[in-house]
Amino acid sequence: MKQHDSVPYSLPTIDDAERIRRAQAFRESLSSRRSCRYFSDAAVPKEIIEAAILAGGSAPNGANHQPWHFAVVSSPDIKKSIRTAAEDEEREFYGADTGKAKASDEWLGALDPLGTDEQKPFLETAPWLIVVFAQRKGGIEEDGKTQNYYVNESVGLACGMLITTLHEAGLATLTHTPSPMGFLRDICGRPPEEKPVMIIVVGHPAKDATVPTHALRKKPLTQISSWL
Repeated sequence: MKQHDSVPYSLPTIDDAERIRRAQAFRESLSSRRSCRYFSDAAVPKEIIEAAILAGGSAPNGANHQPWHFAVVSSPDIKKSIRTAAEDEEREFYGADTGKAKASDEWLGALDPLGTDEQKPFLETAPWLIVVFAQRKGGIEEDGKTQNYYVNESVGLACGMLITTLHEAGLATLTHTPSPMGFLRDICGRPPEEKPVMIIVVGHPAKDATVPTHALRKKPLTQISSWL
């Protein structure tokens, strides 16, 4: 392997039985994670959000360029602006005003069991919105010029680790992806080389929160894996 500066790699010394126990326990914890669309306005400490973002920032990524930015929104005025713009896009998506949806019938049919529509009150109710941006250029110095690599894969991994951390902290989350999302760049004051990817809504679930039965269906191991 090509010579490069390095430090020792190490992990805690445990036996296979403990590795199995930890993996199964973590899997059991994550199996209770659900997307939440009904949030309380109860406060969530900023320290939890900071820890989750740092966890996401430790994700594997192309050339260690870390091509992501997380714009954290708690301002009621900015949350309202995001909701207004998002619902404008969603009305077109669902055809709420014209009766002619931008989405295909097949797409709308796939969403129907989840009960979603153009109304997105959670964008104002939840205490935190984390707007995720993918940096197509910038490098580790974020100079706006250096090419970044495997951007989509890197940002996806970071979001997964961020959401997992929030779940472990006992918080509800929702990934919201209005289309198009260019308005998020304008509202959050981000540069043109960054692409909005999603809004991660974070908070406590409302007391009467529910989850669609359809969301409980998960593919079994035999369907999602092959062993060669």
